[in-house]
Amino acid sequence: MRWKDVVCLVPLVLVGCELKSNSPMGFLLPDGDTTAGQAAFTDLQCGMCHTVEGTELPTDGDARPIDVALGGEVIRVQTYGELVTAVINPSHDLVQGYDLEAISVDGTSLMADSNDRMTVQQLIDIVAYLQASYTKHLPDDYKPYIPLGLVTPE
Repeated sequence: MRWKDVVCLVPLVLVGCELKSNSPMGFLLPDGDTTAGQAAFTDLQCGMCHTVEGTELPTDGDARPIDVALGGEVIRVQTYGELVTAVINPSHDLVQGYDLEAISVDGTSLMADSNDRMTVQQLIDIVAYLQASYTKHLPDDYKPYIPLGLVTPE
């Protein structure tokens, strides 16, 4: 990167660093317990619609009305904040790759709202449990996206 590029980027970075009153900056929950997270996942009946890679979850014997798989090998592991958001506000960002008619109505997730019966500790533990179920794996032919303007000729 040339020095002119750096000089041009500095004002953009400084403007982007302004904290607003609703900024998530500084938001961090304590560490969770994966075992307690699996128990909370089961207690809140998340397994009615979700499977978690590498975990045998108890079922009531009925077929899942929706089967949304969680965990496993991914190119990019969701951040802590993304997982927290997915649990407490599932309509925020519906995952591509699923039949949207099967997981949403008018763009709203069919996931049951557990916010009124889930404790903060259960949320913390469920997020720890889910994070531990993902492994990052890049395919052999993986090429990261780099904007053309940032590529310097060799």
